[in-house]
Amino acid sequence: MSKSISIIGILGGGQLGRMTAIAAEKLGIRTHIYTDERASPTEKIAYKTTIAPYDDAAALQKFAESVDVVSFEFENIPYKTLEILEKYVEVNPKPEVIKICQNRLREKDFVNSLGVGTAPYARVSNRDELEAAIRKIGKPSILKTTEMGYDGKGQVQIESLLQQIELKDGVEYVLEGFVHFEKEISVIVARGKDGEVKCYEPAENIHKNHILDITISPANISKELAQKARDIAMKIAEGLGLVGVLAVEMFVCGDEILVNELAPRPHNSGHHTIDSCITSQFEQFVRAICGLELGDVTQHSKAEMKNLIGDEIALAEKYAAEPDCFVHLYGKATAREGRKMAHVTKVGQESVVNSQ
Repeated sequence: MSKSISIIGILGGGQLGRMTAIAAEKLGIRTHIYTDERASPTEKIAYKTTIAPYDDAAALQKFAESVDVVSFEFENIPYKTLEILEKYVEVNPKPEVIKICQNRLREKDFVNSLGVGTAPYARVSNRDELEAAIRKIGKPSILKTTEMGYDGKGQVQIESLLQQIELKDGVEYVLEGFVHFEKEISVIVARGKDGEVKCYEPAENIHKNHILDITISPANISKELAQKARDIAMKIAEGLGLVGVLAVEMFVCGDEILVNELAPRPHNSGHHTIDSCITSQFEQFVRAICGLELGDVTQHSKAEMKNLIGDEIALAEKYAAEPDCFVHLYGKATAREGRKMAHVTKVGQESVVNSQ
């Protein structure tokens, strides 16, 4: 166990950074946020905030020299940024993990290299490659940019070879076969600097307009499937040499589980752990990157988490008045369509949706 960590640096000032800063404070650890965004959700919570571009080498060096370890709350960070930081301070997870997880093609190649299944896929960079990939994989299929895609961005469903698709020059794509799944689930796994690995219960995820709407934990799946999902998550964490937390999004297809995406940081589907588990994903994240002993992941209460997106923030006061309901505001000044403003977690048996 390391006792030398007194301040951690986090790249990104969104709600994940905010909740990480709150968790770190409870462990007696301060947080220095580096973001290119003014008036970020984390700014009023963190001990210190640096506002500068992610390619500002001088600002990055000064930031690195002010903290004991650096991590991140989103994975679309320029790899060069992490390379600069690593010259001056420990970075967890390692930049190589980001390099894999921020590119859909590299991510799928890596997962398959571990003997773990994904949807069929093919690299695409021009119209001829797209048509060949469609013939190989079949229809319907989904064309995605390999980078900078989340919450449904950067993707289009393909139904026909005749469909007009604009492929941008110099942009790499991946064509994925359509998966007819029964459920979407995710597992949050943590791995410490000493190699200790702990998994949270698999959670079931329900999306609306490609954005996570509701998470139910534990997921309503068999014990055998739950263990298979945990085993997959642990195998990927070990394969990456992860130091931190990782969300593994998966499809349940009968008795088979396919990996969809990886996120090497706290994840929206793990927000319920703040109120339903002995150790939240955010505290676990801090513990892992700081070399502290991992916390107990026991889930003491069933939970259902709902995102409050855009104008749904108006429901926050109503939810707050409900028994066993916990509302977490993100400190964002203005609501707009598709923007995550808060989340609410209902613990116990009753559905948060039914309490509306």
